[in-house]
Amino acid sequence: MTGYQVWAPDALLVEVEVDGTSYPMQADGGRPGWWQAEAPEGDYGFRLDGGRPLPDPRSPRQPYGPDGLSRPVDHSAFRWSDIPWQGRPLPGGVVYELHIGTFTPGGTFDGAVERLDHLVELGVDFVELMPVCPFSGRHGWGYDGVSLWAVHEPYGGPDGLKRFVDAAHRKGLGVVLDVVHNHLGPSGNYLPAFGPYFTDRHHTPWGTAVNLDAPGSDEVRAYLIGSALAWLRDYRIDGLRLDAVHALADDRALPFLEELALAVEKLAEATGRPLFLVAESDLNDPRTTNPRQAGGLGLTAQWSDDFHHALHTTLTGESQGYYGDFAQRPLAAVAKTLTHGFFHDGSWSSFRGRSHGRPFPQAYGHRLLGYLQTHDQVGNRATGDRLSAALSPGRLAAGAALVLTSPFTPMLFMGEEWAAGTPWQYFTSHTDPQLAEAVRQGRRREFTSHGWREEEIPDPQAPATVLASTLDWTEPAREPHAGLLDWYRRLIRLRRTHPELSDPDLSAVRVSYDDEQRWLLVHRGPYRVAVNLGGDGPLSVPLDRPYAETLALYGDCWPAGDGSLFLAPDSAAVVRVD
Repeated sequence: MTGYQVWAPDALLVEVEVDGTSYPMQADGGRPGWWQAEAPEGDYGFRLDGGRPLPDPRSPRQPYGPDGLSRPVDHSAFRWSDIPWQGRPLPGGVVYELHIGTFTPGGTFDGAVERLDHLVELGVDFVELMPVCPFSGRHGWGYDGVSLWAVHEPYGGPDGLKRFVDAAHRKGLGVVLDVVHNHLGPSGNYLPAFGPYFTDRHHTPWGTAVNLDAPGSDEVRAYLIGSALAWLRDYRIDGLRLDAVHALADDRALPFLEELALAVEKLAEATGRPLFLVAESDLNDPRTTNPRQAGGLGLTAQWSDDFHHALHTTLTGESQGYYGDFAQRPLAAVAKTLTHGFFHDGSWSSFRGRSHGRPFPQAYGHRLLGYLQTHDQVGNRATGDRLSAALSPGRLAAGAALVLTSPFTPMLFMGEEWAAGTPWQYFTSHTDPQLAEAVRQGRRREFTSHGWREEEIPDPQAPATVLASTLDWTEPAREPHAGLLDWYRRLIRLRRTHPELSDPDLSAVRVSYDDEQRWLLVHRGPYRVAVNLGGDGPLSVPLDRPYAETLALYGDCWPAGDGSLFLAPDSAAVVRVD
């Protein structure tokens, strides 16, 4: 027999249906709103007040998809490798973000395992998986998932994820999982039938907010925290990336994120492994990553869109939307983020029409993830075009040099390291025809309003959109992809062997640049990272100290007798000075 339990505070009658047979559940006198029963093990669902069986909110497996019955999982039955994994902390690491469904043609965990050696040779430390909770259909980004304790079956289900994590750990790679607590998908979300998981006290871009502070929110918080701990405990994940935490509306004295951070810290102590949380936040608030003892929430790190936006405008010249804040003096924006973390640290934001942010503590640059591209910054473009669609290999190499020698925790997006020629577009496979058409038309309306022609917008529901977004693994062996891949590998090796190039102290970074000639020089101890983004010929970049040697070069450069470095257009170099 198996114990079943569910929180359904408003129900008068609750039954668990197992393999077609219903069993009455009893109210748990010690836990208000909870129901429990003993019944045979099998595929199951909960009937509320005589309704049809619904999947378990805490379902560990959804073998028939988000709308189907749930299935128990015995996590102790999985045979992990005998080699113990001690874990690894995030500071000092390099992160690689990937989407299981498009990382390989097979689109499964096992398919991704076959490419782990590529990541080991690249030199990264962590693989960050985009969300893997069940969602409608076969294909999707994962941010409209439901059943926050389960794993998308087409990827390989629970055991598939465990095989991936086990294989990554055997190769020395940590695993980070992207989780979504700020909303659930429009299809297969049955939580409102069970209890007050959502509240109309707050509204988000996805509608009513997840209930973190209204009546019943104690149980909702426990549900989300329990899910987070299950990934870290049952699947041996090393860290979680928390999607859009600024959309977690929460007015309680103890913020949900602080409560979650404390729970993760306790689990880390119990398991003896370093566990961490990385937030996506546009608040530019250092309290997100400040320790609780200093009045912060205690998260380990957060994504740094400011650095991305400054770098993007510098490399591309784009100035629309939020890029407008960075486009007036893009090199100065890059310099400020490299030395102060946040570009907006209380300064005026024309995009927002107000001042934004607070100063970031300069000693802790590793608390910011720095990146050239992400799933958001590529996939949310009209055609999902990567930087490689518009920039020369030399300019891509310059961007990579600034990311991988930065004081931040660097992050790469899959395929970036070889300038993948495949786009990464927005795709779905909703089984509800009305929802599918609404998504299709909504996407078209959004971008046609910005001047795109309707026929240029990829159809999210078309299989061709997924196929186009899948990495082409024949590219890394061809030029210019092979040369750029070698460049990324060299930069990551330099970061390992020369600690000054990964020093997180922002106050120790100095940046010189010339807006008109478009060169930039980053001072990192005895090293200089030089990039020439101009197009009119070689430029003389003053090193401030005599040239000693070139550690890495993409393009052409040569030292001059006056202590400067001549750098060809769209070239990047890492040199040592005396």
